[in-house]
Amino acid sequence: MKKLLLISLLSIGLFANENVDKALEYIEKQEFKQALVLLEKESNKGDAEAQYYLGNMYYDAKGVKQDYKKAVKIFQKLADQGVAEAQYNLGVMYGQGQGVKQDYKKAVELYQKAADQGHAQAQYNLGNIYFDGRGEVKQDFKRAREFWQKSADQGYMQAQYNLGLMYDKGIGVKQDYKKAIKIFQKLADEGVIQAQYNLGIMYDYGKGVKQDYKKAVEIYQKLADQGLSNAQYNLGRMYYYGQGVKKDYKKAKEFFQKSADQGFSNAQYILKLLCKEHSELCTE
Repeated sequence: MKKLLLISLLSIGLFANENVDKALEYIEKQEFKQALVLLEKESNKGDAEAQYYLGNMYYDAKGVKQDYKKAVKIFQKLADQGVAEAQYNLGVMYGQGQGVKQDYKKAVELYQKAADQGHAQAQYNLGNIYFDGRGEVKQDFKRAREFWQKSADQGYMQAQYNLGLMYDKGIGVKQDYKKAIKIFQKLADEGVIQAQYNLGIMYDYGKGVKQDYKKAVEIYQKLADQGLSNAQYNLGRMYYYGQGVKKDYKKAKEFFQKSADQGFSNAQYILKLLCKEHSELCTE
């Protein structure tokens, strides 16, 4: 289930509300019952920020029984007032059919309103809908790229990553490995594991960079140590073929096994072949 955002909404109130601030402190400490009392009190007074957080509590079942319909009612009221966060949250609920009938067209409409106010996650979700083509919304890679670019320009990492994939695969844009590398490198430096893995692939196959097996092995090793099954499989492959490392079937088997144990089907298949070729590695 996608969690709705609990963030400060300075844009919907000119003055700080001490009770709302106190409620947020309670939420931070997971003392939801106390938070609920304060938020209901301020919501009844018409405080929009309190209403927003109250809607989140009904959505996430924090201190109350989960009630999507109540959350929808609250977010709809705020969305009608132009609150971008509420428009986004309501878009999520229409997209997932929570408290309302699933309606991607309505979700797009709400995301668009939030996106027009610069909401990065709404822009990202719009990109996802256009990329996949959901419900009545036709697949449109160009529009997907446009929304992901807007989100990426605000620093939204998942949008940046998706743009990297588009340049890598040539989907919706002209294939450009160098642009993909630039994006993956930036994200890799910020600790995004999947970007680090993709960077390893680029060095492994020489996509946008000079082929460098040692660099690929270095990247795969770090990710394998973190338990990434794809990286464990690829590291096993490098040891099997002696690419960037000395050929070592025992090491290859070790990493194939780690990957296979996590359910990675390619590793499970190659492990069977390896055991047929080198049965001595697979005997107890």
